[in-house]
Amino acid sequence: MIAAQLLAYYFTELKDDQVKKIDKYLYSMRFSDETLLDIMQRFRRELVKGLGRDTNPTAALKMLPTFVRSIPDGSEKGDFIALDLGGSNFRILRVKVSHEKKQTVQMESQIYDTPEDIIHGSGTKLFDHVAECLGDFMEKHNIKDKKLPVGFTFSFPCQQTKLDESYLLTWTKRFKASGVEGMDVVKLLNKAIKQRGDYEADIMAVVNDTVGTMMTCGFDDQRCEVGIIIGTGTNACYMEELRHIDLVEGDEGRMCVNTEWGAFGDDGMLEDIRTEFDREIDRGSLNPGKQLFEKMVSGMYMGELVRLILVKMAREGLLFEGRITPELLTKGKFETKHVSAIEKNKEGLCKTREILSRLGVEPSAEDCIAVQHVCAIVSFRSANLIAATLAGILIRLKENKGVTRLKTTVGIDGSLYKMHPQYARRLHKTVRRLVPDSDVRFLLSESGSGKGAAMVTAVAYRLADQSRQIAQMLSEFRLTTEQLLEVKKQMRTEILNGLSKSTQDSATVKMLPTFVRSTPDGTENGDFLALDLGGTNFRVLLVKIRSGKRRTVEMHNKIYAIPLEVMQGTGEELFDHIVQCISDFLDYMGMKNARLPLGFTFSFPCRQTSLDAGILLTWTKGFKATDCEGEDVVGLLREGIKRREEFDLDVVAVVNDTVGTMMTCAYEEPTCEIGLIAGTGSNACYMEEMRNIEMVEGDEGRMCVNMEWGAFGDNGCLDNIRTEYDRAVDDFSLNPGKQRYEKMCSGMYLGEIVRNILIDMTKRGFLFRGQISETLKTRGIFETKFLSQIESDRLALLQVRSILQHLGLDSTCDDSIIVKEVCGVVSHRAAQLCGAGMAAVVDKIRENRGLDHLDITVGVDGTLYKLHPHFSQIMHQTVNELAPQCNVNFLLSEDGSGKGAALITAVGCRLRQELNNK
Repeated sequence: MIAAQLLAYYFTELKDDQVKKIDKYLYSMRFSDETLLDIMQRFRRELVKGLGRDTNPTAALKMLPTFVRSIPDGSEKGDFIALDLGGSNFRILRVKVSHEKKQTVQMESQIYDTPEDIIHGSGTKLFDHVAECLGDFMEKHNIKDKKLPVGFTFSFPCQQTKLDESYLLTWTKRFKASGVEGMDVVKLLNKAIKQRGDYEADIMAVVNDTVGTMMTCGFDDQRCEVGIIIGTGTNACYMEELRHIDLVEGDEGRMCVNTEWGAFGDDGMLEDIRTEFDREIDRGSLNPGKQLFEKMVSGMYMGELVRLILVKMAREGLLFEGRITPELLTKGKFETKHVSAIEKNKEGLCKTREILSRLGVEPSAEDCIAVQHVCAIVSFRSANLIAATLAGILIRLKENKGVTRLKTTVGIDGSLYKMHPQYARRLHKTVRRLVPDSDVRFLLSESGSGKGAAMVTAVAYRLADQSRQIAQMLSEFRLTTEQLLEVKKQMRTEILNGLSKSTQDSATVKMLPTFVRSTPDGTENGDFLALDLGGTNFRVLLVKIRSGKRRTVEMHNKIYAIPLEVMQGTGEELFDHIVQCISDFLDYMGMKNARLPLGFTFSFPCRQTSLDAGILLTWTKGFKATDCEGEDVVGLLREGIKRREEFDLDVVAVVNDTVGTMMTCAYEEPTCEIGLIAGTGSNACYMEEMRNIEMVEGDEGRMCVNMEWGAFGDNGCLDNIRTEYDRAVDDFSLNPGKQRYEKMCSGMYLGEIVRNILIDMTKRGFLFRGQISETLKTRGIFETKFLSQIESDRLALLQVRSILQHLGLDSTCDDSIIVKEVCGVVSHRAAQLCGAGMAAVVDKIRENRGLDHLDITVGVDGTLYKLHPHFSQIMHQTVNELAPQCNVNFLLSEDGSGKGAALITAVGCRLRQELNNK
């Protein structure tokens, strides 16, 4: 008993002693976490270099774009073929992805030999061989008559320009077929298949084995966005934001980048951690100075590294009593599989003795322990270095996503990772130490790169099909110049109908006279009150206008809410509430005793009979107060003031916000004779010749006409361009069949059009994994401000995703791209339609005045015009294209409904004064 304990004690002491000795000897191969973090930072710098257009040519990490833009989403289905060429064996697989109850994958594969004479022969021979094997495989599976989509795993460094176009940069792994480097391998294979002529194949994707690994794992876990190979060679790929990949056009979405990280350090970046053994391995390799990182970590070199260390230690008398045998001196005699066997927990020492005996060195117990520890240090160094570079990728992903904690999956393949008994555990542990704020799942790729190629093809097939269908769905929104000219022509017809006495009753564009006969001339002076009612808020303003050399406009205002029960109660309640607000404001300003002239901005369709009388035609924007439609709103206001008996006001003008907008701009810019609102609602007004306004007496001069163009199309004249989504929005609105033009181009409805398209796309499985959330079913949830945010060029897709998540829509990167496209198409059409209407107006004014060329300014207001990143630009462009004889300037209005109302009142007072003076 005691003897056994003594033996065990002696053995432990011996072991500790040997371990310490080796640790000291191989000190430079053991890294602290501080060193690993430093290596990680170096790798991150190299990664950025590889992504930059200017820095890529000299970067060690080539960061090759793969044109794989999406991982599987679980909806892929179909029958695919995968070719896997990357070593001495060439594999062909048939992969069937089906959807019965859940997604399943069936695979049948066959391995074909690639003889030496073909590996080292001509490129033509190589691809003829591949085409022949593919023909044989299709024959055996009775699929020669089907043109199946093919994915091609080609595991050599390639420059990809498209998913199905890949130029071989350089052969590796003993391949040396002539005439292939610098050529597109898809073209070469297609040529070989065509020459045979006995079957057709549709090669949709060329994939690197690393990408294949990520895609295979991505099929089982949709969080997978990194692929790593740790086998004979090593490499990694991951999903990078497209905006960071300078070598590829566009900045929407993500793309898988093949890092080719084996070349990390080729620029001298790792010199301080490379040992004499690494240098010796490099000198004796086929490609000295290249793939330096790979030579420190991959299975191809690990056994050889151990052998070189053992030779040196034996030479120094530290091992085998200084014995060196011819076997020990033979390159390649100590293989990586031996390292794996030696490091096994239980039988490791026995295996060590066995392996060393075959090398003829007759090891002692101490030798066996020492060699086992050498193997551990070399393989641990490999796991640590891979952990440092992987940590660099993980932190990159974390920063790209802007999250505090990263949740992701890494797909891994490769013999070293799979076969070595300690490797995986060590790698995982080090990664978790280096990137503590992350939850990383490591997923072993079951069926390697072949299935991955099929998955890339399946995803490409799904995305191509999806793109086709989405393009078809959205094609109705993309209006041609001919269609826009037709809209302009129709608007012109409706304008004439609205101006003419005989057709005014049935006209949809009402062309209401406003009795505003002049724009400001600069002599306006005095204090004016303005009321602004046009939505859920109501404003009261005091506007002090001073004429003279330095014209000034000073404004004070207060905003009051209008509760829903007042909006939808009785007319008396509504006007009592308005008068109560005016009373509060006059108290606030200390002006209860002055009888001020007042302008009332009332942004609802009215038929005016004079400047201070407006009959409400119909409520819009959610108002429903009773006993108002058909009544004079100035009369209702005056009655409200009388009922209160607190103050008196001189109501000079009832004003539409569109006219107010024109007047505000005309005060600054005399050529402004058109007003446009492009906001929650849409409307326009302009100075029309009195002779054309048949509804008002007199032919002299001009008068501003409030077009009320939102109702354009209510007679069906726009039906040929209205989509099913426009019809759905109209059907569920408060006023079905009314304001159809406004519903296609105003802020109140664009979000709702988008929501309806998104629902349809989700039903078809293009979005949100086919799951329609409760949020998406909620009307009005998709506010137009979200369109403005989503379409902002400065916003990365990440922010688009967070907007969608804020709406309760759990979106992937691909979803975000589609949502952004839908928003773009809907707002683009809105701007074009608005532009077509405006083109009709400016051309009408030009013709009224008998001019070949017209210079004119449009005063504009409205949130859509002001806040949407592209609306104004597209609208201006449309007006220029459709009315080339007009030079149209657009001027942003400063508070048309407040300041504008005061200016109209001031002009009204001025004209009244002039009349009295006559």
